[in-house]
Amino acid sequence: MADDANAPRAKFRAMTEGTQEDWGAIAAQFGPFAANLPDRVLDHLRLLDGDYGGFPIDRLQHSLQTATRAHRDGRDEEYVVMALLHDIGDTLGSYNHPDIAAAILKPFVSEENHWIVAHHGIFQGYYFFHHLGMDRDMRDQFSDHPHYAACAQFCHLYDQAAFDPDYESEDLAFFEPMVRRVLAKPRQSIYASAADAAE
Repeated sequence: MADDANAPRAKFRAMTEGTQEDWGAIAAQFGPFAANLPDRVLDHLRLLDGDYGGFPIDRLQHSLQTATRAHRDGRDEEYVVMALLHDIGDTLGSYNHPDIAAAILKPFVSEENHWIVAHHGIFQGYYFFHHLGMDRDMRDQFSDHPHYAACAQFCHLYDQAAFDPDYESEDLAFFEPMVRRVLAKPRQSIYASAADAAE
């Protein structure tokens, strides 16, 4: 979504020159821009369509299947959205995709769900690292962490199991309202109070 070229803009050349009026102009545009985050996230998720990377199904179908399995297992909406977005970073974070998803979700999800998505790459490695000459037990460095079992469970029940070409997943439209609700308002962010004031 492009900015309105006629909307008021700050006049500073460096932030040290910024005025209340400048920041008022910026703040006025932040709300509408932030409100469109779900659209940008869904658009980015669609980039995974047709991207197989050697897997039995493409990355979008894997994401949909992971979320569908979590949904059908009775997980709450926040967990399902975390499951849907867990691999959204594959396009930009080839070597650290969990970090991308974790950064997107951090303001909107519980500490446990954030920890799961941030660490699922290492935990998922239990199922394949040994085939690549890596340590499949790398996850054990977190064995004393309070969210260890939850992350291991996410990977076992939903992530590693979601590569079945015959599984009938819900489509992206099914999850879109959930994404919009979960990403509607940050629970934790340095900008949360400013967002509240703008409402």
